Amino acid sequence: MGRRNAMTLGAGAIALAATGGAAPASATERSGGPSVPSDAELARSLPGGFTSRHAEVNGVRLHYVTGGRGEPLVLLPGWPQTWWEYRKVLPALAARYRVTIVDLRGMGGSGKPSSGYDKKTMARDVRELVRVLGHDRVNIAGHDVGAMIAFSFAVNHPEATRKLALLDVTHPDESYYEFRMLPQPGQPFFPWWFAFNQVQGLPEQLVSGRSRYLVDWIFDYLLVDKSAIGDRDRAIYAKAYSSPDAIRGGNSWYRAFNQDIEDQKAYGKVTAPTLGLAHSAFYPRMNEVLPTQAADVRVAELTGTGHYFVEERPAAVVGHLTGFFG
Repeated sequence: MGRRNAMTLGAGAIALAATGGAAPASATERSGGPSVPSDAELARSLPGGFTSRHAEVNGVRLHYVTGGRGEPLVLLPGWPQTWWEYRKVLPALAARYRVTIVDLRGMGGSGKPSSGYDKKTMARDVRELVRVLGHDRVNIAGHDVGAMIAFSFAVNHPEATRKLALLDVTHPDESYYEFRMLPQPGQPFFPWWFAFNQVQGLPEQLVSGRSRYLVDWIFDYLLVDKSAIGDRDRAIYAKAYSSPDAIRGGNSWYRAFNQDIEDQKAYGKVTAPTLGLAHSAFYPRMNEVLPTQAADVRVAELTGTGHYFVEERPAAVVGHLTGFFG
């Protein structure tokens, strides 16, 4: 994979250089780490009056966490995470917004149906949830896979979009077909999981009951500060991706990329004001691509962090989001 395609994924080269690669799992990590509280318990632990809820929308049961007061703000997480990804930024955001964090179709406490993992359908999930919540228009932000869905929400449902923020990923396009299966010598970033998650059936067999190995490897590979996602948080994510259905659900987001690429070809530009927030390795790519996909764009760079900067640099993320959303 060339430099252009490595940056398209929005992660890793800087993080890998800083960490020296992933650390092996300890005995505690191999057993999954500490016990994991329920979503309801986790939501109650956060300042801002957060509660854990469910809604039936677009043929799927979505889990979401909501709290705070003010203009509505929807947050969408990425892989291999859940709504808990935003825990460090939620108290500050709840002081200004009515925040709703959604577990995507296939994620965490949400349903894991056999189909509907293209980003257009998943954006429809969120659109119908917004309607159930009684909001006419929302600010929306997504990270990783969540950014793809946030973009699809804004481009397909402009009437419901006030402002859009994309965190470290853009919507799939034809450059995804150029990713190399065999990394070139010295290539600092090898996203093997894009191909692995395309395989039918095998990931469920290999990862089920062993998801902590995958979670630890991905975070240690793509973080600058590995401690930014601690043992308890990794256990929460590992549990969310521990069952065959949960593994299949997350993998299905990747398996839908072909359809997402075709859908992208038919889209015009997002008309809502759009913020792109990227770490240093992905910033040039986002700065190049996003102005071709949205009419009113600003792109900002976060330094000294890797792909998971919502947890590595939460104060900076809050500053950028509040400065943009108002």
